[in-house]
Amino acid sequence: MDKNYTDINSEVFDRWIEAGWEWGQPISHETFEQAKNGIWSVVLTPTKAVPQDWFGEIKGARMLGLASGGGQQMPIFTALGAICTVMDYSEKQLQSEREVAARENYEIEIVKADMTQAFPFPNESFDIIFHPVSNCYVEDVMPIWKECHRVLKKGGILLAGLDNGINFIFDDEERELTYKLPFNPLKDKEQYEKSIKNDWGIQFSHTIEEQIGGQLKAGFSLTDIYHDTNGSGRLHDFNVATFYATRAVKE
Repeated sequence: MDKNYTDINSEVFDRWIEAGWEWGQPISHETFEQAKNGIWSVVLTPTKAVPQDWFGEIKGARMLGLASGGGQQMPIFTALGAICTVMDYSEKQLQSEREVAARENYEIEIVKADMTQAFPFPNESFDIIFHPVSNCYVEDVMPIWKECHRVLKKGGILLAGLDNGINFIFDDEERELTYKLPFNPLKDKEQYEKSIKNDWGIQFSHTIEEQIGGQLKAGFSLTDIYHDTNGSGRLHDFNVATFYATRAVKE
């Protein structure tokens, strides 16, 4: 455990993207053009589209894509008229953002940073934060919610995709209960070694107290929520919810 786990995860994401990971494939020119014409959808979790009324007014909004690289969501928000910043710690994810911006001839602020650290933005910089499922790669999520609250303007919207932990207890075939919760490889040598061997990245389960309770403690008001499945696999086939998406507002 000599190397910082966030550095390990950054390298893992880069390898996954080189291997064709679905969340690292940029949108097409056709999808970008459709968004410009008002036909669009984005996801915070694997399958369900985020309700468009969750966003409020996108045109002219300053939007932060938090751990949201890959050239999938930020291009769409740009096409809809948002002023976008993307922050990610995977160089490959950020390269996808650069490629789409160059292809479609738009500007976007691209920031390579680790969300376990203080965000490199002034207070009240953004109107909307879009944060797809990614804090399962972070041990302590509370500082993230505090930083989100700090950099959002009053009345700003936090949209977050959250893993509820159920995936972590099963084996690879999703048939047998294998691991106890909480899942934390930094506190379990066997979990750590298996995570490294299988190139899973260093992932962590989080409770509803950490995820939704953490948003509330940071000063947000929860306004809406839905759940989602994995999109494939045995748990999905049984319609077991493994993710939440939340909409919260800075009062």
